[in-house]
Amino acid sequence: MYFNKELHRGYNAYIDTSIDDLGTQMDVGLLFLEDGDSYAIFEPEKETALLLFSGKVTMTYGKEAALCEREDCFREEAYCLLAPRKTAIALVAHGHAEVYVQQTINSRDYEPVLYTPETVQVQHAGANGELMGCMRREIKTFFDYENAPFSNMVLGEVLNFPGKWSSYPPHHHPQPEVYFYRFDHPCGFGAGFANGEIYRTGQNGLAVINHGFHSQVAAPGYAMCYAWGIRHLDGNPWQKTRIDDPEHAWLWKPDANDHIFQG
Repeated sequence: MYFNKELHRGYNAYIDTSIDDLGTQMDVGLLFLEDGDSYAIFEPEKETALLLFSGKVTMTYGKEAALCEREDCFREEAYCLLAPRKTAIALVAHGHAEVYVQQTINSRDYEPVLYTPETVQVQHAGANGELMGCMRREIKTFFDYENAPFSNMVLGEVLNFPGKWSSYPPHHHPQPEVYFYRFDHPCGFGAGFANGEIYRTGQNGLAVINHGFHSQVAAPGYAMCYAWGIRHLDGNPWQKTRIDDPEHAWLWKPDANDHIFQG
């Protein structure tokens, strides 16, 4: 399932569990703030993740506060706040800012964590020329089961280079996943393959992937960055689980494309 929506100043809900969680078990939205705007969050039952896509904001959480600034997700690494239920969170914008919001039920109490550009985990996938360089991308993880086992969520970003593929070769996992797309140009576009369908991706679009193998591609000339969020299933947390499509598993072989002329 893929959809986009007209955005307005303030909070823009994409997935609302009180109406329909679309199988994700999460609330997902995009927060648009202008200079001087403030936004408060207090959830008695849900943990909250806030990912700064762009802009400059002061994040206050509990007794802590931090000034976070990011030009965009193509030039600089991210700030990402993960806070448990019953945490008073306040954002104040210093200019236009855009913040991705992801929430889910979690009865555990833990100390809030602010992941910074210095702590983001980056995997330079496809950087050794695999498949003639067609799947070069950067997989970024802010928190997952390894460094945040107290959370019920996973959150990261993928920087998809122009004309390249990601989430590739096609794979799946039992946990539903959410992709939230950004492009370095508002008119940028790509394509997603998931749930047995093909859909056109665009700026601020969202895809819910809940079955089948999935993969992505960006159009030549347009860099694509998408936040990827997963809610652990009860008794089955996502632990970098990857089940490859057997039809395309041969693509992992080092010599997969050696038969193609590369003159």
